[in-house]
Amino acid sequence: MTQLTSIISCPHCEHQACERMPTDACQFFYECKGCGTLIKPKPGDCCVFCSYGDVPCPPIQQAQAGGEAGPCCGESCHG
Repeated sequence: MTQLTSIISCPHCEHQACERMPTDACQFFYECKGCGTLIKPKPGDCCVFCSYGDVPCPPIQQAQAGGEAGPCCGESCHG
C-alpha cells in the first residue's frame, strides 16, 4: 500500500515536518517551515521526498513494490 505522508527533514536547520506527498507529480521544491530555505532534491533523486523524507514519493514506492514508476520518475531516480 502506498504511503502518502512523509516526514521531511531540512538539510540546513534539521526542522522536521509531516507533509502529504502528491500522487500525480514529483515535488521538486520545498520551503522549510523552520528556516524558510527552499530545498531541492539531491542529484539523481526525482523529488525532495526521495532526498529528505523518511518515505520516498508514491511513484518510487510503486516501483519498489514491483510496479511501474509514475510518469514523473524515470529508472535513474533510485536505481
